Amino acid sequence: MDNYKYAALSMIIAFIGVYFVMPFYIPFLRKMKLGQEIREEGPKSHMKKAGTPTMGGVVLLVILVLTVLLCGIILRDVKAYPILMALAFGGIGFYDDLMKIIHKENLGLRAWQKMVLQIGFAILFALWASFSPDIGTRMFVPFLGQNVDFGFWYLPFTIFAIVAMVNAVNLTDGLDGLCAGVTGIVVLFFTIASLFMDASAVATFGGAVMGVCFGFLRYNSNPANIFMGDTGSMGLGGAVTAIAILTRLQLFLLIAGSIYVVEALSVVLQVSYFKITGGKRIFAMTPIHHHFELKGWSETRVVTVFWMASAFSVAAAFLFL
Repeated sequence: MDNYKYAALSMIIAFIGVYFVMPFYIPFLRKMKLGQEIREEGPKSHMKKAGTPTMGGVVLLVILVLTVLLCGIILRDVKAYPILMALAFGGIGFYDDLMKIIHKENLGLRAWQKMVLQIGFAILFALWASFSPDIGTRMFVPFLGQNVDFGFWYLPFTIFAIVAMVNAVNLTDGLDGLCAGVTGIVVLFFTIASLFMDASAVATFGGAVMGVCFGFLRYNSNPANIFMGDTGSMGLGGAVTAIAILTRLQLFLLIAGSIYVVEALSVVLQVSYFKITGGKRIFAMTPIHHHFELKGWSETRVVTVFWMASAFSVAAAFLFL
């Protein structure tokens, strides 16, 4: 079977898995009263979402792993790296979600606690990559059109990229269908790129990530029946970054994943400007998707525009591949 067929197969299996498991999982969450707490400082229109089942990311990660293992058996090639990376950061998100539910508020782990855990895992995965003969310390530089050995600088850059991307994907998960849609589109780029490189196991993993994302949209599109929670957003953040590392295309996260970058930068700029000016703001609210909401855009319109921007970014990324 050709490599692209394995990627397509994993996408189909993952999509079907999420599509048919969610109708059983959502009632279970409702029965267990595992609902989302909404932050009071957020858009008032979001208050009606309080109590919506959360932690949908548990199903996403389980289906993702099972799909990759199943297709890996057929392919006779499984990459442990992306699986463990998705589970590691998804695990941090799971604990965070659990704390929010237990304490009945939209605050789980403290920021410094999450950062310590994220940096710890990032160091481990960056070291793993740097010592791997399949990856090493080389990265493909878009404007040069070739792999460059970053040597010592590979580790700090990759550690930063992992932590930054996991948090950026997490920040993107603020509107119904936004994170799942954007992530599915972004991963399409890295999956196709891995096929060009004949990296069948990576392409299979990418196909599975797309499958769980697009399958989840059936239940997460506005109005959402379930949220992925930090379990899903951090797990997907780990998955996206893992694929980028395995293909040596970390720098392409800035292009293909431009929506993630803009979301994260809007928060950094807002907080910095607020502190410097003693209370003034650049945006009505951050992450920036909330800014557009408060400017009168409907939630569906914001999500659709961001999806289109992601598709444009992915198309632009291919120009530098």
